Amino acid sequence: MAFILKSGVVAPRAPDSTTGNVVRSSFWLLPVSILFLVGMWQYADRILVPYQISDAALHGRPRGNLSDLYPRWLGARELLLHGRNPYSPEVTRDIQAGYYGRVLDPSRAEDPRDQQAFAYPLYVVFYLAPTIRVPFDIVRKGFFWLLLVLTVAGIPIWLRILRWRLAGSMQAVVVALTLGSMVVLQGLKLQQITLLVAALLAITIALLISDHAIGAGIVLAIATIKPQLVCGLVLWLVVWTAGDFRQRYRWMVSFLTTLTILCIAAELFLPHWIASFWVAVHEYQAYTDAVPLLDRLIPNPWSRLVELGAAIGTLLSAWKYRKAAHTSGEFALMICLVLALTLLIIPTYALYNQVLLIPSLLLIARDVRMLWVRNAVYRVLVSAVAALLVWPYLSSSVLAGLSFVMRAEVVQKLWAVPAWTSLTLPVAVSALMLVVAYRGSLGRIPA
Repeated sequence: MAFILKSGVVAPRAPDSTTGNVVRSSFWLLPVSILFLVGMWQYADRILVPYQISDAALHGRPRGNLSDLYPRWLGARELLLHGRNPYSPEVTRDIQAGYYGRVLDPSRAEDPRDQQAFAYPLYVVFYLAPTIRVPFDIVRKGFFWLLLVLTVAGIPIWLRILRWRLAGSMQAVVVALTLGSMVVLQGLKLQQITLLVAALLAITIALLISDHAIGAGIVLAIATIKPQLVCGLVLWLVVWTAGDFRQRYRWMVSFLTTLTILCIAAELFLPHWIASFWVAVHEYQAYTDAVPLLDRLIPNPWSRLVELGAAIGTLLSAWKYRKAAHTSGEFALMICLVLALTLLIIPTYALYNQVLLIPSLLLIARDVRMLWVRNAVYRVLVSAVAALLVWPYLSSSVLAGLSFVMRAEVVQKLWAVPAWTSLTLPVAVSALMLVVAYRGSLGRIPA
């Protein structure tokens, strides 16, 4: 979505309209965005994946189906068909045999450390229940297309939430750049449930602003299959509800009721599953060396101080906007802020989680002109976000082109170049969102 930041955006007095500049610029933005889409996928197929295959062969690392859906699917199948505990070491070994192609050997230093154990809330098995008798190759292909459709459908949903009406050609640009991002590419290649959760969160907010609070609570509860991605949004909605409890409590009742039903149903299938899930989460953090994103950029204790400062700033903004109407710009701003900040706070990092930045990037794109003219701080942050966004598209496209004229082993040495900005982009976006929330410099969205 990089070049959206350079396109014409709505005027400050009417942020929900599409300007003539946007329409005129789309004639070159669309082919460029398609070029970036093709370049990113060619980079993955011609450079990234071949490098991973050759590197694994060189070091004797196993490669099986490498689908992030597989551990969840196999755990669901073993529980529902055979009554086996998906959190057990025996099922974990079965998962490894499919995911990696063989069981991991602790005595082999080059074997992956990630055990690929079943580390999700147990009720995820209910979502996968219709697929457990279907061969996994069919399941993974079907899930790939489901995630692709949901990701594409999420764009117009977020545009509606932000009250930003774009011409069809410009929406096509956004879709192309979204599908051509490293974030979505990785999520689709791995069949990552994060993309499903991101779509569910978009649907939740769309239902909420459309006065379907009960439906919003149900969908939000379903999205808790990845609780670390949902907790920030839930906290903001709780604070927002406190601003007018009588009018806003229904989503909370619906959310808690649905979550309770899911947990009780899971308990009937596997008693005391919550304790097993808690152990699995702690073990996951240990064998993956999971730490917050900022810990990878800043040494302790400074990273903790920055995380605390960002969290406090977000909580203060949430309290400031707690009385905002659900159709207001302030409400949309807080949604964007908490989703971006989630990436900095949660005790794990994965590139595909950055799909949560999409609403923030759309909001920045919508108001980029207003932000640019305010002061130097805004210009620095907007420029940083734009540069960090553009880099993966440009570098991957260049590498993809070079792969057709240079030897594979030479180009593959540069496989990591497009990911150079992956750690810093969420920081830049979160910083800009915090400044916007603190200064209240957001284009007004008509109710």
